[in-house]
Amino acid sequence: MSGEFEAVGTIADGGMWARAAEPNASESTADGHGKCLNCRTVLTGPHCHQCGQAAHVHRSISAFWHDILHGVLHFDGKFWNTLPLLAWQPGHLTRRYIHGERAKFISPMALFLFSIFMMFAIFSYVGSPNFTGDSTIRNKEGTRVIGVSDWREEMRKEIAQIEPKIAASTSELDKLSADDPGRAALTEKITDLKREVNGLTYATEGKARYPEALGPGGENMADMFNFNSEVDTGFKAFDAWINKLASKAKKNPELLLYKIQSNGYKFAWLLIPLSIPFVWLATLGKRGHRFYDHAVFTTYSIAFMSLLFIVVTLSVKFSIVPGIVIPAALFYAPFHMYRQLRHAYGTSRIGGMFRLALLLTCTTIVVTLFLTILVNLGLVG
Repeated sequence: MSGEFEAVGTIADGGMWARAAEPNASESTADGHGKCLNCRTVLTGPHCHQCGQAAHVHRSISAFWHDILHGVLHFDGKFWNTLPLLAWQPGHLTRRYIHGERAKFISPMALFLFSIFMMFAIFSYVGSPNFTGDSTIRNKEGTRVIGVSDWREEMRKEIAQIEPKIAASTSELDKLSADDPGRAALTEKITDLKREVNGLTYATEGKARYPEALGPGGENMADMFNFNSEVDTGFKAFDAWINKLASKAKKNPELLLYKIQSNGYKFAWLLIPLSIPFVWLATLGKRGHRFYDHAVFTTYSIAFMSLLFIVVTLSVKFSIVPGIVIPAALFYAPFHMYRQLRHAYGTSRIGGMFRLALLLTCTTIVVTLFLTILVNLGLVG
């Protein structure tokens, strides 16, 4: 049950952070009188016209819990105004927010914070994969960090099932004469099985078990792709640093994965500054737009993609038609970007398709940069 409680706590935490970024429009029902308790300005209404604080402040425990539920689920009513537009008309939402309609919608940063904390909560509940066969992830002191599922052992079992097939086929091949017409098909079958084993042993052992199946010069290629070998670029200081980091990763890969996941939430905000220059590049030629506009576009887009990823994760976790949800999400993600581009920047259909292709390429670059940063942070930390 600890995972469920941790997930609920994280969602509440996300709501509070989002509310910090998105203040309430109004929560007071009492008329103002006297002075503001925050800045001592004379009150003329239910809110201070100087600092915005409500004239009436509560001190009851029931009101405290109301604030928590209100922060997580309500967003001062803006959530229900924002989410439908974000899902189906993201370009209209982006344009309207940029042009001044802000009191009725959740700000991009508040929605981004909420979606990231929600994603962290979901993954805290669902768990993460294990690459080593251990049932837990432990830090460098040996303390248990998080429970994980074991699928490396499943790879080893699959290898064990394929090896007898290779042995049987090889024995059958040895019995055939050199001019037997069935040798070519049987040889191809053996090669395919060996390639399949190579793919599995790269994940479990860091090297190919059958180098000859890699093709001509397979032994040299096996050395090239041997993940257990050391880096040798000729720069001794750099090589020593890289090999030290690689040694740490090989010694405790599950801890590295845990650090990458943890840093992913902590540094998710980096996606915004990394993406803004590429959004500018993808919209080059559209005048009248500032970098603030690109920031709003980027933040709303990332928030939606995070929420979409949560839906896919829950669909897979609880087996809710994942065969439909996953393809639908893969189709809708670029379609959502197209609609947001076209309506936020006022492009034509053909222009929107061209800019979408460019933006998808840029997205790949941004994700690669972000993952590279996370891996380096995980290795150095």
